[in-house]
Amino acid sequence: MARGKGLSAGGFRDHFSGHAAAYAQARPTYPPALFEWLAAQCPRRALAWDAGCGNGQAAHALAPHFAQVVATDPSSEQVAQGAPAPNLEYRVEPAEAPSLAPHSADLATVAQAFHWFDLPRYFAAVRRTLTPDGVVAVWTYGLSNVDAHVDRIFRVLYDDVLGPHWPAERRHVENGYAELPFPFEAIEAPPFAMRCEWTLAQYLAYLRTWSAAQRYLRATGVDPVALVEPDLTTAWGAPTARRTVAWPLGLRVGRVG
Repeated sequence: MARGKGLSAGGFRDHFSGHAAAYAQARPTYPPALFEWLAAQCPRRALAWDAGCGNGQAAHALAPHFAQVVATDPSSEQVAQGAPAPNLEYRVEPAEAPSLAPHSADLATVAQAFHWFDLPRYFAAVRRTLTPDGVVAVWTYGLSNVDAHVDRIFRVLYDDVLGPHWPAERRHVENGYAELPFPFEAIEAPPFAMRCEWTLAQYLAYLRTWSAAQRYLRATGVDPVALVEPDLTTAWGAPTARRTVAWPLGLRVGRVG
């Protein structure tokens, strides 16, 4: 995910370039089973294209399953944080105008960035770039869960402190992209879960990567996470204790047809 703050010089909404390194280090990872299942839906595995790749988390996970992976994002700062792989190429370009050859990709993926795209132009790019039986998959993860005590303070931060600082597009993350168009032949996907075993420091670092947290900090000069950190520390228990942090994963998959 790499969009959303205000228009950058390149004309896209950029929420994350200003803290790209922290974003790369503190974000949760996707389950390996997701990428194994996606690859299994593709008749061929020559090329996968990951758009809005951010720091390349999804693209890097696709690399073991395809001969080549091309990851694109309009943010050079995000792409600079991308983890390398021998068959993975990063390109600084928007999802709506990929430089891939026509009908060359077997899979197109978007991880946590679909809600920032110009969707009609992205759909046209997908139809131009994918093979006739190519697969399209977009996914997002919603609000995390730890336990009732931590989650209550989480909602104070999310709703009460940061509510006015979330962009309008955030609602699409919360509802798993259910309201966005997806004009492809649907493929039913099994449920996938995102889980991390984190210490309190890792959890707080994740909260500070939120786009709304960064907007609040820029607007007020105050770290919003620090406002709830004492209560979170009490709710968490021993700071070095590893707690399970879980996120619902909303996934939509289709075939170009």
